[in-house]
Amino acid sequence: MTPFLIALQFLTTFPIQLKAMPSPQQNAQSLLFYPIIGLLIGLILFATAYFLNTLPIILLSTLILVLWIWLTGGLHLDGLADTADAWVGGFGDKERTLSIMKDPACGPIGVLSLIILCLIKWSALYVLLDKKLYLALILFPILGRLAPLFLFLTTEYVRAKGLGSSIAQYIPKTWAMIVFALMLLATGYFVWTGLATAIIFILTLIYLRHKFVQRIDGITGDTVGASIEIVEAVSLLSFVVLSFYL
Repeated sequence: MTPFLIALQFLTTFPIQLKAMPSPQQNAQSLLFYPIIGLLIGLILFATAYFLNTLPIILLSTLILVLWIWLTGGLHLDGLADTADAWVGGFGDKERTLSIMKDPACGPIGVLSLIILCLIKWSALYVLLDKKLYLALILFPILGRLAPLFLFLTTEYVRAKGLGSSIAQYIPKTWAMIVFALMLLATGYFVWTGLATAIIFILTLIYLRHKFVQRIDGITGDTVGASIEIVEAVSLLSFVVLSFYL
């Protein structure tokens, strides 16, 4: 259970206390449980939307978004802000980009990226709830947490130290590919809308990976966090738009 608890402690605000310092192998194995944590987050969002569906939609969509952020402690939003600041302030230079990512301060581009992403999520949630597609709320946190599996399987981790370096070194590649494929099948529940969303999800991951490799020759913890947020937002927006046509 240790790898699961590591993932739960790292990805959520749940009060998890580990009995001992995890090994590098356990840290790497915890990656396999990231989509399970996404499923747990999605189930909480679904239950909230289902039982509070009598509230005005504008209020409910705000509550869902705030709950979504609170459950993760804003961890991935922090990665998004750092990545946005570094991408603009780095001027195409790898070392400058990596240096800016380490800066704890959030610049105007970082703030703007958070506003844009939260606005996209909120408006898409509003439409999703208006169409009473509550069950779809389970899907997007799962897809978001498939992004780390894809990136660690396909991309070099560029920092020599930290949690990401041990994950990159010891990741169980075969099991990671199996988990990725099985969890992606969840989109099939929503038939054509789900299939089209899955395709957009894959294309988004490929694009993000390309940009990361192009700029810094790989990934960092911040870019992985940014990918989770971007993938969630793109998948949610795509699903809502596609639901009008498929």
